[in-house]
Amino acid sequence: MNIVFIIIGIMYLGMLIFPGKRVYFALAGALGMVLSGTVPLNSILHVINWNVIMMLVGTMGIVHLFIQSGMPALLADIILSKSPSVCLAIIALAAFAGMISAFVDNVATVLMIAPVGLAVCKKQQINPVPVIIAIAVSSNLQGAATLVGDTTSILLGSYTDMSFWDFIWWKGKPSIFFTVELGALGTLFVLLWLFRGLKQKVAVSTKTEVSDYIPTLLLLFVIAGLIIASFFRLPYVDDYKNGLICLIICVFGLLQKSIREKSISSIRHFVCNLEYETLGMLLGLFIVIAGLTNTGIVDAIAQKFAGMGSHNLLMLYTVLVFSSVLLSAFIDNIPYVASMLPVVESIASNLVIEPTLLYFGLLLGATLGGNLTPFGASANVAGIGILRKEGYVVKMVDFAKIGIPFTFIAVLLGYLVNWVVWH
Repeated sequence: MNIVFIIIGIMYLGMLIFPGKRVYFALAGALGMVLSGTVPLNSILHVINWNVIMMLVGTMGIVHLFIQSGMPALLADIILSKSPSVCLAIIALAAFAGMISAFVDNVATVLMIAPVGLAVCKKQQINPVPVIIAIAVSSNLQGAATLVGDTTSILLGSYTDMSFWDFIWWKGKPSIFFTVELGALGTLFVLLWLFRGLKQKVAVSTKTEVSDYIPTLLLLFVIAGLIIASFFRLPYVDDYKNGLICLIICVFGLLQKSIREKSISSIRHFVCNLEYETLGMLLGLFIVIAGLTNTGIVDAIAQKFAGMGSHNLLMLYTVLVFSSVLLSAFIDNIPYVASMLPVVESIASNLVIEPTLLYFGLLLGATLGGNLTPFGASANVAGIGILRKEGYVVKMVDFAKIGIPFTFIAVLLGYLVNWVVWH
């Protein structure tokens, strides 16, 4: 067991100190588990969650086509044309980014909406740093609302066998979708206060032309397909049905565009720009988590965690949510959630309670905690990268002015609503 602790320690420390190299540390951790005999070599293919991998690849492809079509930019232009002031335009953009990110990867959402925010700032000659930060944190918040909104949601859905519909209505009660949306509604008032001084009018002279409406239809088909599939059990492929839906629709979209353009450039571009680091990190983490489970460490952590709450459910829930917020502010929430899901299940088993409250608390805390720091979530990193290319430096204090009040309100509302519904 000592060797496992050493492997885990080095892996997470490396991810924290060298965030740009986290995939290598995850894969190195997986290799360590195999070489130490903790995870048998012949079991590797079985411990990897291929449904999650296929969902990610398929969603990435569809989002790639969706961005290229120009539809997100057109929708943003329409929103801007209806906004009477810069303040309300920024809030509308942030809300739109949040809405999109409930169904599309958070980083992709920032890449869609941030350029529009930059254009507004340039026309009005205002500092774009707080605007892009607002778009980024809003994107990160609502990723937890649906099964396909964020990698952490995909992990939870796969681990608990939750369908797309289950994120909206679960076991006869309003599910995490409504909890997240109520938190998002509260954050709009935070943004209204922060940008209250920007009362200038916004002028939108032209609207983006959409080159292809098929990617929009494909995205809608994915959402509809996931909802419909959740009502059926499919022999032999049930454990992979969500991944297959995303992957098949993605392949169809890429082939359709290649045939229409008589070129495979879209396929080549997709293959070359696939987020291999995210996929590689997940592959490594699945193996590492299997090692944690095999050695009984997960159960041991669960017992310690349960002890922190002195077997008081409210105390335990509070510790889980707010410790997840703090931890996710400094470490990537994907490995954290992947590691904690079996821990939460074991805690619930030890206390003989229904685990939904703790599952949703974990997802809320881990997702929203990333908004406390510039490097706590991939969406924030993407937004800051865009600003860096424009010549702007984002200081910690700049981010904190928006991230801290935004996170406080969203976490507090989510914490309270989740407790009322599920305790």
